[in-house]
Amino acid sequence: MNALKPKHQRLVLLSVALVALIGAALLAAWALRNQASYFYVPSDMAANPPAPGQAVRLGGMVEQGSLKRRADGLTIDFVVGDGKARVPVVFSGIVPDLFVEGSGVVAEGSLRPDGTFAATDLLAKHDENYMPRELADMTEAQKREAIAETE
Repeated sequence: MNALKPKHQRLVLLSVALVALIGAALLAAWALRNQASYFYVPSDMAANPPAPGQAVRLGGMVEQGSLKRRADGLTIDFVVGDGKARVPVVFSGIVPDLFVEGSGVVAEGSLRPDGTFAATDLLAKHDENYMPRELADMTEAQKREAIAETE
């Protein structure tokens, strides 16, 4: 019987662990390759558009007067701009409460061959002046009282 010396056993164990670690890292990278979304602003998208169908995020401001609701009641068309370029966007689904013209938005989706961004998800951004609807009609004293009750 030919047993390995303790020094060689540690070397074999270390080699097996290293191979397993590299294999796990490669497997994780392969599994996540399609999950990575790149972030674009309209001027980046105009200068270097992603491949049609590639999952990306588009961020910018919803232009005033661009929001149009289609007859089906779920689909909206709007334009996202950054002051340098504009990208038409179409989204079908429930729109976040904070989504309004003139506000910031991050749309997840992909660019169509015709240049329209097909959004699958919308994330509305609000500014520092945001006020929840529940507090909007209250006086300052009522707001302080409502906040104190939650603490």
